[in-house]
Amino acid sequence: MKSFIPIVAVSFLSATLVSTTYAADVPEKQKELVEKQQEVKEAQKELKQETRKESLETTHEVNKEMLQVSRASKINGTNVKNTKGENLGGIKDLVIDPESGHVVYAVVSFGGILGLGNKLFAIPWSVLHWTRDKEYYVLDLDKETLKNAPGFDKKHWPDSSNKWDLQREEINQFYHVNP
Repeated sequence: MKSFIPIVAVSFLSATLVSTTYAADVPEKQKELVEKQQEVKEAQKELKQETRKESLETTHEVNKEMLQVSRASKINGTNVKNTKGENLGGIKDLVIDPESGHVVYAVVSFGGILGLGNKLFAIPWSVLHWTRDKEYYVLDLDKETLKNAPGFDKKHWPDSSNKWDLQREEINQFYHVNP
């Protein structure tokens, strides 16, 4: 038993010295770990910024393509959705300014059931945005707001320049568009 006590004492002292040595390394290792975590966060932030930039560039290119040339027959019938992905209706017609030759409005049919009771909305072309997947246009309005937008029924289109001019003022105010 007497020979056992010195062995235990030596073991205890060795463990104390070794643990003290390792304990001294812990703050240094923690500091290295924090630095590595910071580097990872910065790399993730840079990657996120690059991805966002690439996404914006791609969307811009697609919108630019669509704005360059498109047949009216391909646009008519295209769905319009809001930013939440809710269907707001479909494009039924395009209104062209005869003086400039530019598309001024997309006429969107919204509401009703099975085509009955639909209301038509002349939506400024400039507020519609083509999606990257080229399946629909996006209008940044919710359904309730669109219900209150200036519109007309399919039997009572503005049929003269004066009526379009009156409608245009109301539409431009509603959608915050400068003529």
